[in-house]
Amino acid sequence: MTTQRTSGRRKQAMAAAAVVAALLTTAACGGGGDNGDGGSKNGAAGFDAANNKIAQADQAKKGGTLKFAGAQDADSWDTTRGYYGFMWNFSRYYARQLVTNKAEPGAAGAELAPDLATGLAKVSDDGKTYTYTLRDNVTWEDGKPITSKDIKYGIQRVWAQDVLAGGPVYLKDVLDPKGEYQGPYKDKSPDKLGLKAIETPDDKTIIFKLPKANSDFEEMLALVSASPVRQDKDTKSKYGLRPFSSGPYKFESYEPGKSLKLVRNENWKQASDPVRKAYPDAITINFFSNANDMDQRLINGDYDLDINQTGMSPQGRTTALKQHKANLDNPVSGYIRYAVFPQSVKPFDNEHCRKAVIYGADHVSLQTARGGPIAGGDIGTNMLPPSVPGAEGQKYDPYELAGANKKGNVAKAKEELKACGKPTGFKTTIAVRNNKPVEVATAESLQASLKKVGIQAEIDQYDGSQTSGIIGSPSNVEKKGYGIIIMGWGPDFPTVQGFGLPLWDSSYILESGNNNYALIKDKAIDGLFDDYVNTLEDGEKTKISAEINHKVMEGGYYLPFVFEKFINWRSSRLANVYTSDGYSGMYDFVNLGLKSSK
Repeated sequence: MTTQRTSGRRKQAMAAAAVVAALLTTAACGGGGDNGDGGSKNGAAGFDAANNKIAQADQAKKGGTLKFAGAQDADSWDTTRGYYGFMWNFSRYYARQLVTNKAEPGAAGAELAPDLATGLAKVSDDGKTYTYTLRDNVTWEDGKPITSKDIKYGIQRVWAQDVLAGGPVYLKDVLDPKGEYQGPYKDKSPDKLGLKAIETPDDKTIIFKLPKANSDFEEMLALVSASPVRQDKDTKSKYGLRPFSSGPYKFESYEPGKSLKLVRNENWKQASDPVRKAYPDAITINFFSNANDMDQRLINGDYDLDINQTGMSPQGRTTALKQHKANLDNPVSGYIRYAVFPQSVKPFDNEHCRKAVIYGADHVSLQTARGGPIAGGDIGTNMLPPSVPGAEGQKYDPYELAGANKKGNVAKAKEELKACGKPTGFKTTIAVRNNKPVEVATAESLQASLKKVGIQAEIDQYDGSQTSGIIGSPSNVEKKGYGIIIMGWGPDFPTVQGFGLPLWDSSYILESGNNNYALIKDKAIDGLFDDYVNTLEDGEKTKISAEINHKVMEGGYYLPFVFEKFINWRSSRLANVYTSDGYSGMYDFVNLGLKSSK
């Protein structure tokens, strides 16, 4: 990409961000096309009406088609393999677990509620034994009962990483820390249920026996990777094309990268499900190659909401704020947006070269490229999101990214370059998803500021739908020379383990579907995670959480951009809509309804 073109795109992004900031100020004052009560003539609920509270709760009708749009397909719709936050959110339509997040707005949405189980776990044996009883009349889409063995089998699939890579592996590491079980496809027992840590004494009882206590274990059982899978319906690597439903909706059709349609599962029973209301008759997703085109279709009323839930593009949100701000919400997400430096790509094996990038970056420019302080978020000063216990927000700012060095510090950057043996700078490549305009704008901002300190960075836009095989493959990252990867992360569950373990613990470095992009192998960090999972006292857990964050920042493995905020679209047709901390500030999809069944 030429310098001229890069400069033009950056100016456009920054101009859009300035317009957004002005429009949000107007929105706060009640101007811009709303009627007097903050709603709108087209029936929208009003600006921020669904932010941590329920908008139009009593207007949901049974019936109709709920229409999602997306700029990116899921990494996989397989309950074992999916790791994108929106996939976890959407999967509640067709997959149930023993426990799940409450279907409530704000912080309550991060709490757990019984789902397939009659209640939360009965915990015994000093936190090492968890026992659940299944509800009556829980069935698969063909009407057959869901059994404890189906849940065990579904969980066992996490062990088949050679076939089903990509999803979270917490359950594998907690239930089988020595890696003794080989997964259901290599299981030599007749019923393929050979994992000893899970017992199924009868069809309605399931018992988990942990070798060591883990204070977050029930949070792990709420993840989509703990969904039941029926053995006779397991198509292994093809399962994501047509998962077999345990929820109120089932797959009717799916064309990867193009469209997906769910229809009612007629064998699902409302009486067996305390979480899901199942308002629509059908749920569709259409995928777009261009986020700006998608946003315009949302504004036009062709679709109800963006499934990706990462905020409107600069062009879309500028238009929406001018003309339709009553259709918008501005939640704080649980996400941090960042650049990360793989240590396998020279010279980022040297911490001083990493810190040269941190000091050389213009953090205000990066914030602006992401949408400014309101649409993008506060400047990120460390790697622990505000929603996680132990987080210190901008109070912990070891590189003064929101303070003295917020516009970058050329002198400091050059000091670090000298310390790493590259006094005149070096060349590298920034990897960024090609279907995220805001991420491309961020890469261009970083490229421009690094040039001032002698770091020449090319930008490689890769296929965003193939993330786990491109940047999630350490061998491919090394081959491509991706010295800087632009990405974002939200908590799998709201603890330092649920946020940081896949990113920072050495045991989570994977050959495919890797998220420890920096390839951190730090015994001190690994040891602190061990201390955390063995600690049951909340105050001590919070203290260890902060220590882990400090160690990560001291290593210079990351350049945080923002503690992210979103501008998200909600159509005027939607009812019972609210954001949830359980899904990092996204709208909770599971009980969305339409005001009319037409």
